Amino acid sequence: MSTHNNPPRARNSPLLCYVTDRHALRIVNPADSLAALTQKIEEVVAAGIDWVQIREKDLPARELATLTRQALSIAAKYSAKRSAAVRVLANDRLDVAIAERADGVHLGERSVPVAEAKRLVESALRKHAIDQSFMIGVSCHSIEAAKSAERDGADYIFFGPIFATPSKLGFGPPQGLPTLAEVCHAVSIPVLAIGGLALETAAECLDAGASGIAAIRLFQNSADPKEAVRSLRRLVKSQ
Repeated sequence: MSTHNNPPRARNSPLLCYVTDRHALRIVNPADSLAALTQKIEEVVAAGIDWVQIREKDLPARELATLTRQALSIAAKYSAKRSAAVRVLANDRLDVAIAERADGVHLGERSVPVAEAKRLVESALRKHAIDQSFMIGVSCHSIEAAKSAERDGADYIFFGPIFATPSKLGFGPPQGLPTLAEVCHAVSIPVLAIGGLALETAAECLDAGASGIAAIRLFQNSADPKEAVRSLRRLVKSQ
């Protein structure tokens, strides 16, 4: 298990993670939000994204499982055309992640502790319920939390919010680039920057040491996701 033994591929381009939010989709009828989200996931995966985090916290388990299954099917279709698999991560719901054989779980501050999640994942591995590459990620909002997540066995972290963003208002003021740089130097696992990112600020996060970026609006609201992904890939090549 984990990126320690099965790391994200050695890269000369950043890890890109699309975090879903069906409530923020630009659709006329909210009743169509799940169908619209499934279509958006395919659009963003087709654009060349690396990871998709299913972050639909208000969905009942059955609907969340169905959405996760659909996302995994989409990921498998496009992974066959690439040198590395597209990974689908379930936010918070480790039970759904294991039941649907997702590629990992992403834990928030109020989720099950990393150490407990790791114990449950190791049990699932012994039963061959999930693959060895299953990842445990954690959202962190301080250097101390990032170090603790690494000690407890997390495979990667999201750190933020780096910039101001409506979806992260509850986590206090923006962390800023200097703090991001400190975190990236304080841990050895991949750090993905999140919060208020745009094409013009993503390069600054990578310069600060981030392994990649995670975002909702940058991918979900893009008029041209393929061009957005191409632009982000070019950031490293131009450095």
